[in-house]
Amino acid sequence: MVLTRWGMWQEEATVPAAHTFLMPEAMSFEDAAALLANYLTAYMVLFDFGNLRPGHSVLVHMAAGGVGMAALQLCRTVENVTVFGTASAGKHEALRKNGVAHPIDYHTADYVDAVRKISPRGVDIVMDPLGGSDTAKGYSLLKPMGKVVTYGVANMMTGPKRNLMAIARTWWNQFSVTAQQLLQSNRAVCGFYLGSLEEDPELLRGVVARLLALYSQGHIKPHIDSVWPFEKVVDAMKQLQEKKNVGKVILVPGPEKD
Repeated sequence: MVLTRWGMWQEEATVPAAHTFLMPEAMSFEDAAALLANYLTAYMVLFDFGNLRPGHSVLVHMAAGGVGMAALQLCRTVENVTVFGTASAGKHEALRKNGVAHPIDYHTADYVDAVRKISPRGVDIVMDPLGGSDTAKGYSLLKPMGKVVTYGVANMMTGPKRNLMAIARTWWNQFSVTAQQLLQSNRAVCGFYLGSLEEDPELLRGVVARLLALYSQGHIKPHIDSVWPFEKVVDAMKQLQEKKNVGKVILVPGPEKD
């Protein structure tokens, strides 16, 4: 398994030895490709920043995506965690099967109101890959001692073409809070970017070891939506851009198998 930010859409790639990790014998290559980036992100957001503990509640945005599905599985490794998950209605059954107690269709419902109806005090952790105004909404949903962890700006991506209005709107609505406001509210805002941690391989190696132990024990397993040959990369990207996937979309070298 390797961890790198770019250059992997090819048949051969070179990466530093420190960014390589030995696959367990029972692990498939597809699982290995789907594991590192998604599960490292979900684990460090939930446990290193979020301090997930028994009895906590978590709001997972884009819950049917690669990081989202990883987060759902990791939440199930802790007792009595209540999970709220946003996704389109057609994906709710898959979310329920993976531990989401309260799936929310963000197309038809205001997720802030939906969470408040069930949990008036809010939640302990908000996983925010959206950015923009949604970070502020997540902050407003936090219980005392709660944390919103932002790790993406998916609101800038609205389809296969660049949308300058969406980029400008997300940038304009980016969340800002002062140290005094944090002090008075007893809440925390954290930012996570896995790419910046490539310079700290020992930190990552420790998290990977914990993830591989969970994998070997059967507690986690990448949820793979589909596997595509390189020649169908356009179709694979459409699967992501049109938000049809539940879990990870994988590219494999070579022609399509019969």
